[in-house]
Amino acid sequence: MRRFFALLLVIVCSATAAAVWWLHQPMPVRSGVSSAQPLELAIEPGTTPRGVARDVVAAGVDADPRLLYAWFRLSGQDRLIKAGNYEIPTGTTPRELLQKLVRGEEALRAVTLVEGWTFRQVRQALAREDQLKPDTKGLADDAIMARLERPGVPAEGRFFPDTYTYAKGSSDLSVLRRAMHAMDRRLEAAWAQRAADTPLRSADEALTLASIVEKETGRSSDRAQIAGVFSNRLKAGMLLQTDPTVIYGLGEKFDGNLRRRDLLADTPWNTYTRPGLPPTPIAMPGKASLIAAVQPEKTNALYFVARGDGTSQFSPTLDEHNRAVNRYQRGQP
Repeated sequence: MRRFFALLLVIVCSATAAAVWWLHQPMPVRSGVSSAQPLELAIEPGTTPRGVARDVVAAGVDADPRLLYAWFRLSGQDRLIKAGNYEIPTGTTPRELLQKLVRGEEALRAVTLVEGWTFRQVRQALAREDQLKPDTKGLADDAIMARLERPGVPAEGRFFPDTYTYAKGSSDLSVLRRAMHAMDRRLEAAWAQRAADTPLRSADEALTLASIVEKETGRSSDRAQIAGVFSNRLKAGMLLQTDPTVIYGLGEKFDGNLRRRDLLADTPWNTYTRPGLPPTPIAMPGKASLIAAVQPEKTNALYFVARGDGTSQFSPTLDEHNRAVNRYQRGQP
């Protein structure tokens, strides 16, 4: 009897040692499956632990699903496994795999929305992300805003330019929703810091002016002064006369060359033909442009022109501005 129990103890110890060894060994991939790239594992909501074990093997891991399932059960964490999209890198052990699934460490991608982009460019960037579910495909801009619970709010400028991570299979609407809420927070914070003498009447007007500043700024050091020029013009009741608004209003008709007839072509966004701010933003402003719009530099300048090196020449009078235009735009002394 003692020999029997001794033998049983040896068997149990050996099995335990083998199990511990197995838990810390890299899981091999099946023959024919490349080990150069991580395996992709998709766990649907409601999948049982036994189903998860089968999914792991189906993803390319060379293991007995019954053994994986037994490990999940014996760990006591089998019911903590989270649904999602995961990557299993080469060299992952059964122990590391379970930790990843319990923590919900999904495989993340990233998409960058760039300052100064229009909503059309944002949509194009999201459409290029093949790991994003294209729930906005075929929807008009106003329909997208309705899906984001902002019916009647123009989409232009309402999304904060930044880099957003997402799990494979996420909806493009989820990225837009996060970018929209980020802009809400940034705009609210900027508006709370507005100068006492601002000509802007609302946070929405600040967003619109910030979008113009974003498109007009060639060098960041000029940003606050450019905002100061536009603020001065608004206070004086002058036309803003800013080319980016004209270009935005032309839409796909703009061929890259802004002509005099374009400046006279009336659209709701043409600030050469219509007073005040345009009806919507013309692009996504970044944080710096939001702050510049509400805290413009104190300046007597009413005009500015690009020097050709990214900076701008500012002038308080039309005569000085015309001389600057002749010098920097027409090459005249």
